[in-house]
Amino acid sequence: MDMPLPARRQVVLVTGMSGAGKASILRVLEDLGYETVDNPPLGVLEALVGDGDQPLAAGVDTRTRDFDPQAAMRLLERLRLRPDISATLVFATAEPDVLLRRYTETRRRHPMAPGGPLGATVADGIAREAALMAPLRETAELLVDTSDLPLPDLRRMIERRFGVEGAPGMGVSVMSFAFPKGLPREADLVFDLRFLRNPHYVDALRPLTGRDPAIAAFIEADPDFASFWRCMTEMLAPLLPRYAQEGKKYLTIALGCTGGKHRSVLAAERLAHHLLSQGWRVELFHRELPAGAAGSRAAGREAGREALTQVS
Repeated sequence: MDMPLPARRQVVLVTGMSGAGKASILRVLEDLGYETVDNPPLGVLEALVGDGDQPLAAGVDTRTRDFDPQAAMRLLERLRLRPDISATLVFATAEPDVLLRRYTETRRRHPMAPGGPLGATVADGIAREAALMAPLRETAELLVDTSDLPLPDLRRMIERRFGVEGAPGMGVSVMSFAFPKGLPREADLVFDLRFLRNPHYVDALRPLTGRDPAIAAFIEADPDFASFWRCMTEMLAPLLPRYAQEGKKYLTIALGCTGGKHRSVLAAERLAHHLLSQGWRVELFHRELPAGAAGSRAAGREAGREALTQVS
């Protein structure tokens, strides 16, 4: 009889742009039970990895002594080759103007801009750091853009990705959004619902959302909806198990339309319940619906929590 393989120690390296939220990510991981250490020398970090079995999270960035992105990448590759370690690189970033504003508001010195007029040197430091950190950004498994990400949403993102050890299988997040407001940065798979008839142009339907029965009936009556739904679910059926097999802990499926209120909401609702019926752990939320409204983003998250409870 084959003996079960021992559990692999979870190691999360957190790096990225100064001011982008690395410390906040480390605090969330610490709350999740990770042993955390910020900016140890790379040689010390490798020794820490080999000591103990508690999940470990380490911050590594330009403040680290003798920091070298290539050395950090070589360390990461060595960790990824170890059969007893599951290593993940998280890269925190934000738009340059957001980073500049954060530094000028706090009057802190940027680690790569040691002197001169504050505004100019911070901007120079941000540009220098972005160029230096580019190789690590390219190899990161999780890119966290905090430009317009509130701290509670950042916490939920990290908890979903790294706080599900021991839970059955991969978690799936299903979200609706509006294309004119930008693609969701966290999306792994994106579906475009704008080919369907738009309820916005029907006066009686315009104030409603995709969670209302009248909207559902209108969209489902579109002659192309049934074939789209069949093709999408048939495509996802083999993909999701393979993602889980490859070790992915969380998958985000985003469905978009023009306003993020009707077609994408209906499709996201249906897909979340479909995946739930297949045994997946599902979180559902709607990016564009206003807080406090029926079918709001908060309500979507609450629906997701109920879905998690049903299959846990």
